[in-house]
Amino acid sequence: MCRLGVCCCMLVLGFAGLACADTPSAKAPPLDPQLPYQAKRAHPVTYDVDFAVVVTPPYHTNILKVWLPLPQSDRGQEVASKELSSFPLVVKPQLGKEKTHGNQFAYFEFHKPEGAQMIRHRFKVTVWELHWGVEADKVVPVPRWPAVFAPYLRSDQSVVVDARVRKALQEAVAISRGASQDMVDIMTWVNRTMKYDHDHASLRASAAHALDHHVGHCSDYHGLCASFGRALGYPTRVTYGINPFPKNSPSHCKLEVYMPPYGWVSFDVSETQKLLGKIAQDNTLDARTRLALSKAVRKRLASGFRDNTWYCQTRGTDYDLEPRASRKVAVVRTAYVEADGQPLPEPDPANSTKREFSWMTLHRYTPDRAVKYPFADWSDLLPR
Repeated sequence: MCRLGVCCCMLVLGFAGLACADTPSAKAPPLDPQLPYQAKRAHPVTYDVDFAVVVTPPYHTNILKVWLPLPQSDRGQEVASKELSSFPLVVKPQLGKEKTHGNQFAYFEFHKPEGAQMIRHRFKVTVWELHWGVEADKVVPVPRWPAVFAPYLRSDQSVVVDARVRKALQEAVAISRGASQDMVDIMTWVNRTMKYDHDHASLRASAAHALDHHVGHCSDYHGLCASFGRALGYPTRVTYGINPFPKNSPSHCKLEVYMPPYGWVSFDVSETQKLLGKIAQDNTLDARTRLALSKAVRKRLASGFRDNTWYCQTRGTDYDLEPRASRKVAVVRTAYVEADGQPLPEPDPANSTKREFSWMTLHRYTPDRAVKYPFADWSDLLPR
């Protein structure tokens, strides 16, 4: 086995073995960041979504600009019946797709707005559970990634890869054992060292914030995991989406790691940590059941899982919007807003210390059937 800091032996085995490797499909898919999800789909749920952003611009703003992310259809979700509107000023949005990750936005430009402006997006989205069933010995090492993976390997304003990250990584992954096991070690270390805290979160998927404070919310957990993965040479990205059920802050993010032949694989590190904590504190469970449940939760995380109580809005970090904003964005969670060229503060309604917001979301979701949140209800994981 090779040690961290020495070129990983797993990465120099060559890519020639990909075509003949024991993979889930007869023919291994190409290395392509646009590859559709290779996961098995299950338990679709269709949601009627009524989502709005209400922006209060500063007094006598000349130009208010709002970029609203538009969820796209893929193998994990299908979006239909889209309707965009604004009130009280009626503005026709410009639809655009940014070039780095392919995220789509509806761009609204309000001239001399007086008072709050609302943008409303109504649509249907069908969401599936995704199960990758990753097996560590089937993940194929890649000695050299194609250039199109550069955005998912570089250091950027959120997913930082620097000397401090590499030093912390030596504690998380002392010996590299391949992409799957290395990422399990990383996620285990992050969950052991991080504490979930909405009141002290970066809202930017900041690995630096996570290392500085060891607290944060989902994006800080996943930004740090992504940084560690990139430091080992594995393409990673943070994906932002929406939990379509009542909650103060609807946005939630996940980690994705590209692992041939499975392609992009989704992991939810922070919600897994919270679920493990709930199981550990549930006095109605006996020790044997608690142990079995915890083992099942960890296995689900390691094998790759995305729930049907979340849909994706944006992928990736550090990119130019389309049309361009005054600067690159670190991430876009629910919207990005500028007044006369200056970004308005990002709201976090789950932060108990905040009392003022420059903009806020309103949201209502109606599922076509009852659905359980798999990071709070563990009945499907109970031993049978």
